[in-house]
Amino acid sequence: MRDLDMELKIIETEEEYNNAITRIDELFDAKKGSQDAKELDLLVLLVNKYELENFPIDEPDPIEYIKIRMEEMGLKASDLVPYMGNKGNVSRVLNRKRGLSIEMIRNLHKGLGFPLDVLVSEPKLKPA
Repeated sequence: MRDLDMELKIIETEEEYNNAITRIDELFDAKKGSQDAKELDLLVLLVNKYELENFPIDEPDPIEYIKIRMEEMGLKASDLVPYMGNKGNVSRVLNRKRGLSIEMIRNLHKGLGFPLDVLVSEPKLKPA
């Protein structure tokens, strides 16, 4: 790699992180297969590693997860009725008035492929 503005190495400081982000911006439109594209690929890996270690993202609670997946899958609340029993249950869960039952968890996992570890985590419910 030629004329590197920065040495490619594990990112350990915020300054190195910011420099890597700047360099990624410079290389963003690099031609596939070029030295710049190879440098870009390495920088992205290094930045991802730094971000995972320094800016961890908490998993959403089960209700937030369901809402995110509904949006991604183009589902409406009514589409969850077969998995949650009735419209009232769906509404109470999505409005954080109640948690998921074991049967709902099983149905959402089997029917929609939602991960059990997320579904069984403690939801953030509204006080009664």
